[in-house]
Amino acid sequence: MWIDNCLNDFPEKGEGYTAAISAIIGVENVIIPEGITVIRSRLFKDRTDLTSITLSDSVTSIGTRAFSGCTGLTSATIGDNVTSIGSYAFYGCTSLTSISLPDSVASIGYYAFDSCTGLTSITIPDSVTSIGSGVFQKCSSLTSITIPDSVTSIGMEAFRDCSSLGSITIPDGVTDIGSSAFSKCVNLASITIPDGVTSISMETFYYCRSLKSITIPDGVTSIGKGAFDSCYGLTSITIPSSVTNISYGRWNNAFNNCTNLATITINKPEGSIEGAPWGATKATVVWNG
Repeated sequence: MWIDNCLNDFPEKGEGYTAAISAIIGVENVIIPEGITVIRSRLFKDRTDLTSITLSDSVTSIGTRAFSGCTGLTSATIGDNVTSIGSYAFYGCTSLTSISLPDSVASIGYYAFDSCTGLTSITIPDSVTSIGSGVFQKCSSLTSITIPDSVTSIGMEAFRDCSSLGSITIPDGVTDIGSSAFSKCVNLASITIPDGVTSISMETFYYCRSLKSITIPDGVTSIGKGAFDSCYGLTSITIPSSVTNISYGRWNNAFNNCTNLATITINKPEGSIEGAPWGATKATVVWNG
């Protein structure tokens, strides 16, 4: 029974314990009182009747899948002392429209907000240094997001299938962007890659069909398999002299299905990178070495 699991999952037996249990059993609006420090893994998993959750300031961590599958959850207030949000913590909370993370949050687990299809906005605090794998994957209503300057890495599939995302600013401190990080962001029109990034990974911008403009910085040395596959909006792109490898081959071309890509300008001597035009069959390659 879910009630028995609740009793087992709360480690605290002192002040706030009884109140916590009475607050969460059989009600739609849950308030976790002072005295509770941990929301254990899977504690509220698949509680489709749950509509709101308020965590007191005594809570410091939210466990893996703690609220996963709470499809009726529309409001989540996270206390000011939460430092970590576990993997899949809010996975599939399809009714959740916005959430503000306190400045205390330092770690967001992978796929934490995956498939929160109703999420339109989220505030990420400066205390966060990395956005893990799939954290916002399939947040199909997310129109914009501000990544704080503290972030240095964006994990694989972090924003994959964010189909309403029209723009995003990647801070200058980011040095690593994982594979498929922005794959299938079909409304993403432009993006600037920071100077510290050294490689564009596999399928990073796959099927970003509205992408019309992208700036590749001088520090990039490689462009991976399918990195810009099916970017139909791209008409031209400039490759800096720092690039030494662009993926090519029947299924590996970096620019496969870029049917409107007319010009690829490369600031290197002719033929210095193998595989031209890397799947962009209608493109003219201009060597400027």
